[in-house]
Amino acid sequence: MRRVLRRRPRPGSGDFAWDLADYTGGNRLALYVRGEDLYPAMAEAMEDAKSSISLETYILGGDKTGRTFAELLAKKSREGARARLIYDSVGSLGLDPAVVTRLRNAGVEVLEYHPVAPWRPRWAWNRRDHRKILVCDGRVGFAGGMNLCDEHAPSELGGQDWLDAHARVEGPAAFELERLFRATWYAHTGRWFALDGACPPVPGGAKVRIVGNREFLRRLEIRAAYVAALRAAREEVFIANSYFVPGWRIRSALAQAAARGVDARVLVPGKPDVRAAWHAMRSRYDDLLSRGVRVFEWQGAMLHAKAVVVDGLWSAVGSYNLDHRSLQHNLEVNLHSLDRAFAAELRARFERSLQGAREITLQDWRRRPWADRLLERVCASFDYFL
Repeated sequence: MRRVLRRRPRPGSGDFAWDLADYTGGNRLALYVRGEDLYPAMAEAMEDAKSSISLETYILGGDKTGRTFAELLAKKSREGARARLIYDSVGSLGLDPAVVTRLRNAGVEVLEYHPVAPWRPRWAWNRRDHRKILVCDGRVGFAGGMNLCDEHAPSELGGQDWLDAHARVEGPAAFELERLFRATWYAHTGRWFALDGACPPVPGGAKVRIVGNREFLRRLEIRAAYVAALRAAREEVFIANSYFVPGWRIRSALAQAAARGVDARVLVPGKPDVRAAWHAMRSRYDDLLSRGVRVFEWQGAMLHAKAVVVDGLWSAVGSYNLDHRSLQHNLEVNLHSLDRAFAAELRARFERSLQGAREITLQDWRRRPWADRLLERVCASFDYFL
């Protein structure tokens, strides 16, 4: 088979779709930034499912949110839907084993990704499944940054109301999400399962590409798409990322965009859940600020989003953090779209979030205490493991 060489965009060309052949048209998209909106939408899709439910998550919490989704998955399995669950062993350490037993007894097929079992051959502590995928009947899918746990639930229900980004897709791209789920299922069980037929395209719907890295294959595809979009940017780049410790390729592409006059802004958490990763992230500020990139720290509850908008057209929402772990170790999934309406909504959410953020200026940053500088340098030296 002859290899097809894909054309990379020239800086300023506005050609984000160097991988256009991998996009599927005719999709309907919706954006969610809080669990209080996403969780009911996911539950409704699961309730409406007739033939199959595929659920993959890094964290299936042992709390109220996690138990609610586990119970719904068991209920749908008893009603006759083919229900499958993949959960990460480390991410879901708080999950009660009795919940898993009840799921299996209800007929749910369960895969624990890389169990915490050092005595097993080829045990891989460092390789984790960080994806968040739900597909119902092969027609409605969800992907983004929200786990199934109380951190994302509203505060009035006992949650922490984390700010995030998650997408619902109805159309052929949902089928692509399930194909990605099935590839992981086969890789770890040795068993294929039949897929539901792809959903017919929605007239005038969005062009979407589902991008998932694998354990040893296609590790760099998500990063390649980011770099291509940054190199093609002409007007603006808005990034929201919870663990923003990018390598030199992303930093260079972002700085080059700023040098071309692109309005490049990065929104990161100001109140972290993992302090070591936060300090490592801050070690990158000086390089970015000195090259024209604007940095903002969100002052509300934890910012857990992994999203980007370029020139109001190309956008990405998913589980992929701009750090070494997502690049090299984790299974991740992103939904990339070429849809102005979806990009406009994501951009508006970004602008709204900036109102609750504090901009970090280069002058103020260089006045920070020496103890902070030392801590950032120490944490940055371990960013491979964070």
